[in-house]
Amino acid sequence: MDISDFERRLGVSFKNPVLLEEALTHRSYLNEHPRWKYPHNERLEFLGDAVLELAVSEYLFQRFPEKPEGELTNLRAALVRAETLAHVAHELKVNDVIRLSRGEAKDVGRARDVILANACEAIVGAIYLDQGFHAVKDFLRKALLPKLEDILVSGSVRDPKSQFQEMAQEKMRTTPSYKVISERGPDHAKTFSVGVYLGETLIAKGEGLSKQEAQQEAAREALHKKRWQ
Repeated sequence: MDISDFERRLGVSFKNPVLLEEALTHRSYLNEHPRWKYPHNERLEFLGDAVLELAVSEYLFQRFPEKPEGELTNLRAALVRAETLAHVAHELKVNDVIRLSRGEAKDVGRARDVILANACEAIVGAIYLDQGFHAVKDFLRKALLPKLEDILVSGSVRDPKSQFQEMAQEKMRTTPSYKVISERGPDHAKTFSVGVYLGETLIAKGEGLSKQEAQQEAAREALHKKRWQ
């Protein structure tokens, strides 16, 4: 798929296609192609994350006028979490156009899904810079917001970290804490190992390409170990 085919899949015709090229360039690609003319997508990812959160917040605020702040926050978290964004990226076939190093291209597991989720945020950032907030909302209305119905039906609104904290407070009268146990790998692809504790007791460990992802994995494992699911 070339970039114009991908624009048609997005439903967005970029005025400045360089922004889309940047959104689809992973940092690892530049390590092997130092003469590549576009920067990597982390700045667009930073912007897209904020724009995405605002757009989803506005949509939820308007759709659910009766819901309190806490429920809206949980719904937003379920929509913008990496798992949901990676699903969107797979549907858009971002895999066919994203530029990765040879090593990253071989990884098709959780690490790839994190990269795709981040690329999805970068694409949102690129759309925002190219065509504004209204275009972002149009894109999300087609690509992301339909996922809300599945989330509501499945009940998968709360993330594992929120679930574990609620159960720990209810059953143990304590709030979990998280500590980074180790880090490994290069700066652009670090893997974090995080432990979740109740008091001084280590309950479970989790790994991820960000501290937040590792915390979620640790909480998911802790729910399993404590049989609180």
